[in-house]
Amino acid sequence: MRWDNLVDNPTTPAHTAAGALFTADAVTTRTFDTPEFRGITFHEIRARSIVNRVPGASRMPFEWTVNPYRGCTHACVYCFARKTHSYLDLDTGIGFDSQIVVKVNAPELLRGHLASGRWHGAHIAMGTNVDCYQRAEGRYRLMPGIISALRDHANPFSILTKGTLILRDLELLRQAAEVTDVGVSVSVGFMDGELWRTVEPGTPSPERRLDAVRTLSEQGIDCGVLMAPVIPFLGDHPDQLRATVRAIAAAGATSVTPLVLHLRPGAREWYMQWLGQHHPHLVRRYERLYAEGAYAPKWYQRRITRDVHELAAEFGIGPSHRGSARRLPVRRDRPPLLDDPGPTQLTLL
Repeated sequence: MRWDNLVDNPTTPAHTAAGALFTADAVTTRTFDTPEFRGITFHEIRARSIVNRVPGASRMPFEWTVNPYRGCTHACVYCFARKTHSYLDLDTGIGFDSQIVVKVNAPELLRGHLASGRWHGAHIAMGTNVDCYQRAEGRYRLMPGIISALRDHANPFSILTKGTLILRDLELLRQAAEVTDVGVSVSVGFMDGELWRTVEPGTPSPERRLDAVRTLSEQGIDCGVLMAPVIPFLGDHPDQLRATVRAIAAAGATSVTPLVLHLRPGAREWYMQWLGQHHPHLVRRYERLYAEGAYAPKWYQRRITRDVHELAAEFGIGPSHRGSARRLPVRRDRPPLLDDPGPTQLTLL
C-alpha cells in the first residue's frame, strides 16, 4: 500500500509534510474474525485533519465535508468514490470494498477544529464520499463523537446514508437539532430486490432503509430521500419509478430528489465489468448513453427528474430544498443518554 506520499515522517520535506494525512507510525492494520467483517482489512490511522474543503469545480451544493472512513463495505458497484482508493495504490474494485481506512481520531480532531478561531461555523456534510454508517461504524463508533462535537458547537450539518445504524444515534441527532440545522437524507434509488442484491450487496435492503426514514420522521427528525442512483435500463421503467416514489412517500419522507447514475473513472471500469457479467446485452447501450463522459445526457436526466417530481406531487411529497432542515423545540424532559452499549452488529435483511 502506498502510504509514502500521505505520511509525515522525520525525513519528509516540510512543504510535503504540510499536506500529509497522518504520521508514519500512526497506521495499525487489523482484521476481525467475525462473520460481518470476514475478508475485510481495517487500516486504523491517526489523521492530521478531518474537515475537507470540496473542490471548487465540484457539483456538490456544500463546501465542507467530514469523512471518517475511506473505502466502503457497502460495495456498491457504481460508487463514485472508488477512484480515491487508487491514491493508496489499492484497486478501485475489491480493494475499495474490503480495505477500509479508519480515521480513529476523527471526533477529537473535529472538536479541535470547531473550537479554532479560524472556523466560522459553516455547514458540514457527511456521507458524501463514503458512507459514515457503513458496517465499520458498528465497531469503531466514530459518529457519536462527531455528532456530539457538532452539537456542542451548534454547527449545522447534514448526513447522507444507506446505513440503518444511524438510528443508534437518534437521541444525539435530536439534541443537535435543538440547537442548529440538521439535515438527514437516506439514499434509496429503487425497490427492486434482485437489483439491490447484485448492485448494492453490502447495504441494508431498500425496505429497511425506508423503515429508518419512517422512524426518524416519527421521532421528529425530518428525513428526505435521495433517490439515487436511478440506474438506466435496470431501474428507470415508469412502473419502477412509481413503486419507488410510492414507497418513499409511505415512509413519511419530507422530500425526494432523483439522481441518475454517473460513472466517474474508477467507478466506470468496475461498473462496466459488473454490467458485462450480469447484463451483457446492455453494454453497448451504456457505451452510447455515457459516450460523452461520466454523466448521462441532459435530456435523460431531465426526463427522470420530471417523472419523479410528478410522481412525488401525486403522492404528496416534493423535491428537497436547501436550508429546509427542521429545528426541534427544546425538550425539558429529555432522558439522559445511555451508557455506551459497545459495538453494534448490522444486519442486511
